[in-house]
Amino acid sequence: MAILGLDLGGTKLASAVFSLEGEITFSESIALGKRQDKEVGGLIADVVKSHCKKHDVQSIGVSVPGISRRETGTVWAPNIPGWDDYPLLKEIENACPDVPVIIDNDRACCISGEIWRGNAKDCTDAIFLAVGTGIGAGVLTGGHILRGAHDIAGAVGWMALQKPFLMKYISYGCFEYYASGDGIARLARELLTIRQEYKGMLRVNPSELTAHDVFSAYEKRDPLAITVIRECIEYWGMAIANLISIFNPEKIILGGGVFGPAVKSIPEIKDEALKWAQPISATQVDIMPSALGGQAAIYGAGYQALTNLAERQ
Repeated sequence: MAILGLDLGGTKLASAVFSLEGEITFSESIALGKRQDKEVGGLIADVVKSHCKKHDVQSIGVSVPGISRRETGTVWAPNIPGWDDYPLLKEIENACPDVPVIIDNDRACCISGEIWRGNAKDCTDAIFLAVGTGIGAGVLTGGHILRGAHDIAGAVGWMALQKPFLMKYISYGCFEYYASGDGIARLARELLTIRQEYKGMLRVNPSELTAHDVFSAYEKRDPLAITVIRECIEYWGMAIANLISIFNPEKIILGGGVFGPAVKSIPEIKDEALKWAQPISATQVDIMPSALGGQAAIYGAGYQALTNLAERQ
């Protein structure tokens, strides 16, 4: 007997077969390439069919980068062209009939993974702050994952962290605009247009600049990179302070591709958060990196599949 977990990202589809005890027995990753709309759905269906033929799959869980509408089984995923209201549940059920399927957003899956096999074990109140291409938060409160009235809870990239409102925040939100992986590169590009005298490591074609470039320059004490990362540390700290003050969690777990290289900055981020957060709650929370790294969402998909199976028996 096996559980199948899928993690759909903006550029790849990862899949893992789990034992009922939570051990990965097989995993693979397939690049999406130029696929869009139904082509991505078809890839997912093909992967599901293949695993169901090779393994005794009892339940399927899927992590998606956006909104999973549980009432309709459809998905909004802004990074996948054509996925404004994609009928993913029906696609998977047709690919592997009679096997239960659950689909959830990646932020909820990340905290689910940490509950199952990571740093949120035995917690009733914990938050996974995922900082990658975008920013989201999986919130565990009172032993339940917070979903909101329309399955959109945790979209903290739209957290308002400074005024006034600018039109450039519409597509990303203020927090995500500056402090996501894309935001780090975006902020560096904006500073390059201002600092004409700058002669450092980031004097490359602005359109090719990445967060990786900024972190590499930061490690070598490049002055513009230092400015960018210090500003992001302030944003991360302010956002964490707001989460602490609102939810009073036991733990805040930092993950996603940016944490990664930003793990070294956690002590500074914590110091920044302590300035802003409710003072008693701030002393009671542990801030730490993910125990699962880039596999948090796929472990969460597996855990949700296992939980869904248990509830049906």
